[in-house]
Amino acid sequence: MTRLNIVLLLAVLASAIYLVHTQYESRRLFTELDRATVEARRLDTEQQRLQVEKRAQATPLRVEKIARAQLNMRTATPAITQYVSDPQGVAGAAAAAAAASAGGAPASAQGAQP
Repeated sequence: MTRLNIVLLLAVLASAIYLVHTQYESRRLFTELDRATVEARRLDTEQQRLQVEKRAQATPLRVEKIARAQLNMRTATPAITQYVSDPQGVAGAAAAAAAASAGGAPASAQGAQP
């Protein structure tokens, strides 16, 4: 009988130690979850703040102001527009298109990727 009592006492002690360990782990994990939740809220707030800042930085007026000041850009007008002409002209382009549709590619287009 004494042996049975000792075995039962050891089983109760092992169960109690396991219960204490489980409760400790549970509390530790709950604290970690709470910290993660707080961090997620902080990151969400930071993301919202950055989105607002991004929208404020990308206003058309601000972009135009920076383009004029830092990049020395100006509005395109016919007076400053430079036109590039095709040396073959429209007739040369039409001939090249006709040759391509007939199956033969012009020498300048051979080996070019579509």
